[in-house]
Amino acid sequence: MRITKFGHACVRIEHDGTTVVLDPGMFTDAEAVDGADAVLVTHEHFDHLLVDHLRATDAPIYTIAAVEAAIRADAPEVAERVTVISPGDSFDVGLPVRAVGEMHAVIHPEFPRIFNSGYVITAGGAKVYHPGDALTEPGESVDVLLVPSSAPWLKASEAVDFARAVKAPRNLAIHDRIYTDAAHGILEQHMNAFLPKEGLEYVRRADGQDL
Repeated sequence: MRITKFGHACVRIEHDGTTVVLDPGMFTDAEAVDGADAVLVTHEHFDHLLVDHLRATDAPIYTIAAVEAAIRADAPEVAERVTVISPGDSFDVGLPVRAVGEMHAVIHPEFPRIFNSGYVITAGGAKVYHPGDALTEPGESVDVLLVPSSAPWLKASEAVDFARAVKAPRNLAIHDRIYTDAAHGILEQHMNAFLPKEGLEYVRRADGQDL
């Protein structure tokens, strides 16, 4: 299995001839979707969904109803390739996938919450979990957690505790365009104050780098 980190929350997973791309948003270069066999989208925020990226591939798209509606409003021709999934659904995109959770994390109590679905992807003997913009535990053991590292809805302590709760041996930082490099260094110190004691690893990769 090969995991490549692209801009912000976008990750490309390749295994046994299948390529799955998650959350190609406005901070992601279009090359992320080159050769994709499927694209998964967690929710409709611009940093996770850019319709022009979906136009750049003819791959089928799997996402929740709210995202399908947003795509249909902007690009009806793209929406024809969308399969709508619901929380708990299991489906196959060339790799087995299970949808996890239903709601975006709370940004502010007075803001309405939107829907969000994370995905557990099985690639050979390994499971990778992308939670989108939520701290919903996957409900099963996973080998790699794509852990949000910076967001208006996230505290460092929440990121640490989410990684500790999921207990994935490897934790790859995503959602990382909010902090400066200096702030990411501080978060790495926080993660490394706790995770290694439990046999867990935290890493951050530059855009285009593999885990």
